[in-house]
Formats: sequence, C-alpha cells, structure tokens
Amino acid sequence: MIISILIRLILGYIRIEIEGYYIEKFINTCTMKKILIWNLKRKNGVKLYLNVGIQDFKKIKKICRKTNCKMKIKNKRGIPFIIHRYKKRKIFAFLLIAMIVLIVISSNYVWNIEINIAEEKELENIKQDLYELGIKKGTNKKNIDVNKIITEIRLKRNDISWMGIDIKGTNVIINIVKTDKKPDVIDKTEYCNIIASKSGVITKIIAQSGTALVKAGDTVQKGDILIAGYIEGKYTEPRYLHSLRGSRS
Repeated sequence: MIISILIRLILGYIRIEIEGYYIEKFINTCTMKKILIWNLKRKNGVKLYLNVGIQDFKKIKKICRKTNCKMKIKNKRGIPFIIHRYKKRKIFAFLLIAMIVLIVISSNYVWNIEINIAEEKELENIKQDLYELGIKKGTNKKNIDVNKIITEIRLKRNDISWMGIDIKGTNVIINIVKTDKKPDVIDKTEYCNIIASKSGVITKIIAQSGTALVKAGDTVQKGDILIAGYIEGKYTEPRYLHSLRGSRS
C-alpha cells in the first residue's frame, strides 16, 4: 500500500472533493474496480475528500456520474505537475529527471545489511565472511547468488546449523541459527590414567577398567594417580588400556 502511494506521488495525484448522498456507493465502487484512493476525510456526511492517482482520475469521473456525485479538484501534487509548472525552466526539469533516474538506479543496489542470529548469540568474523562473498553495501543485487553464498558459508564454518538470505528492496536480511559446539569424543581404546582432581581421603574405589593404586581410607593429593591405565597379567606383560573409574573421595 505504501509503495503504491509513493509510486503515485512520483507519477502525480489529485486531491478531489466528492459531494452527494451516495458516498458509500462511490467508495464501494472504487474498491470493486480496484482504484486506489487514500487520505479519505468525510465532512457533514455528504462530502468526501480523497487523493487519487492521475491514471485513475477519468475512472473516478465516471463513477461520480453513475453515483450522482459532484466532483471538484482541490489540489494537484506530484512530479508531473511540478514539471508542467516549471516547464520553461529546463535546468530544473533536467535535474529533477536526473534525480528520478538516480533513485531508480540506486534501487538496484544493496544499501542496508541486517544480520539476525537466533537467541542473540554472536558469531566471530561472520560479517567479514559475508563481505568476502559479496554481501556488502553498494553491491548490485543481480550479482548476489543467495544459494552459492549460503553453501560457501556452510562449508567454511562449522558453527552454523541453518542460514537464510532474503533480499527486500535495497535491504539484505540474513537469518542465522548457530549450532552448539560438539563435545570432544573420547577414544576409550586410548591409554590413560585417572588422577585425583583434588586432595582428600578415599572412601570407596572400584576400578572398572585398569589397576587401582589406592584403597579406601588412603589420603591422596591433587594429581595423584588413583587408577592406572594398565592391567598386569600373572604370566603376561602389562596390558595398557583406557581406565574407567568408580571411585569416591
């Protein structure tokens, strides 16, 4: 609706007064014929003030005749009327046309970039990554390959689970869902010991895998080995393994 009104402002519009007893019928007919009218103000029940685009003015005149309403032009606004008013001032007209052309051309470029990350989390260097792939102010929208950029970002980074890019007018809106970092996977076939994380007295210890070097009642210091990552065989060499704890201190 707003965009349509702005377009009509550029193309020109007329402020008119409608008077009659069938104003509701007039409005309904305009709506049925999809004629855009805006800034409606009613007075004394029989008068209606409204704006209508130049291209719809003739249609409004026909609807007035059919609904037995009188019409008066109150004002004229828009670029066409300004040009007509100053048609002898060629420089002004030229500058005005140049301004319009500049606005039209600039609408093909990106002037605002909005990055939305779910749950207001932060992503390091995401702006730089997008910049390197062409998401920057002043870029022609035709040169932005949305699917390619999303693929490149997903391949480069492992902290994004989903990403979407929308181009609306001169705005690029980027929505990102950050993925949680995967926990380190422990290889249980790897040799290791279990050590005391703090000083204390052992109340109970069960070596599910490995050899317990302490017993209940022993006092240990932080860093002491509680369960060694090996098992000594009676007739074989020690077998090294990933110790598992069942101790309590």
